[in-house]
Amino acid sequence: MTTLEIWLLALALAMDCLAVSIATGLAARRILLLPMLAMAISFGLFQAFMPFMGWACASTFSHLVEQIDHWIAFGILAFLGGRMVREGLSNDDVDSNGSRSFDPTRPRVVLTLSVATSIDALAVGVSFACLGIDGMGAIVRPIAIIGLVSTLMSLLGLSIGIFAGRAVARKLKAELVGGIILILIGVRILVEHLFLQ
Repeated sequence: MTTLEIWLLALALAMDCLAVSIATGLAARRILLLPMLAMAISFGLFQAFMPFMGWACASTFSHLVEQIDHWIAFGILAFLGGRMVREGLSNDDVDSNGSRSFDPTRPRVVLTLSVATSIDALAVGVSFACLGIDGMGAIVRPIAIIGLVSTLMSLLGLSIGIFAGRAVARKLKAELVGGIILILIGVRILVEHLFLQ
């Protein structure tokens, strides 16, 4: 693969990170520097780690991953999106403790979203093995670029979501929009794998 192809691939993989980050920023509505950095870095690390794992395990597990990766991503995103939609439709903006009941910056949510947005990258790693990328030296550059682009796009998405969330928060329930976006991303992944390949 050429360097340009690697950058374009990284950008394509980072689109899910961007969209999910926008949805998360809409739900968060305010700048939380450390949680935002943690989420962006987590997305970047998973986007880099999954292709490495796909590449490393290509000969053994590729047939299993290709058949279920889209269902796993859809299930995770639909579950989280559905939860956000439910929160957006409820009349209560806070729980009994006075805090928001869906917190997109909680470590468990960040980890779940990181896995969901990076499952496609696992299949990309399998394709790296099919393209003849062999040896640690050859795989380091593509996964580093993928991780960097995903981290930067996640930060951009969080910022867009937060600032857009501030503008529309009084007129529109941000969790509802964010949840719908997550569900649509899951549906897109499912449709691409079932009908467009």
